[in-house]
Amino acid sequence: MKKFSNLKSIPSYLSLQNIDTDMIIPKQFLKTIKRTGLGKSLFYEMRYDENGKVLKDFILNNEPYTKSKILISGKNFGCGSSREHAPWALLDFGITCVISSSFADIFYNNCFKNGILPIKLDEQKVLELSEYSKRKEEIEVDLEKQEIKFGNKGIKFEIDTFKKKCLIEGLDDIALSMGKINQIDNYEKKMSLTKPWIFNNE
Repeated sequence: MKKFSNLKSIPSYLSLQNIDTDMIIPKQFLKTIKRTGLGKSLFYEMRYDENGKVLKDFILNNEPYTKSKILISGKNFGCGSSREHAPWALLDFGITCVISSSFADIFYNNCFKNGILPIKLDEQKVLELSEYSKRKEEIEVDLEKQEIKFGNKGIKFEIDTFKKKCLIEGLDDIALSMGKINQIDNYEKKMSLTKPWIFNNE
């Protein structure tokens, strides 16, 4: 997983509440097990018409928002099914931080496992940040200091210490397991001596 670094970006703002994972990446795109290639289908039914033509009134289809690394959204973002393709699609598009007043729990945890920082803020602060999207002005996310900087202001945000460490060091579940490979090997050697029937099927 790529290490999370500080972000500076003009954010995109979706004022909709209860954006579910089917809206983020519709079910017809779930056949792949690859984490790449899904960005073009992010918010597919909002970005394209029934003939696949780009809808110019959708924010992510317009400059400078096509390059946004930060998405600001209404409350309860990522509700619905637990599909991990939702953070994959966001990440493939280039979004590595989502700011909302609330998230669905499974989506929230899946973000950390895929290198995306989800930030929970008071709803009024979310609206304040959304003005920077409308004005096409950059905001900065400093994970180390747990602060969002905009204009001459700053907003602190809370994050679990372990999840923060994983993002900064680029540790997903596989990397965390590989970090314990010596303990795993020692355990298997011990088990092969004390309970050899588990390791010998002959």
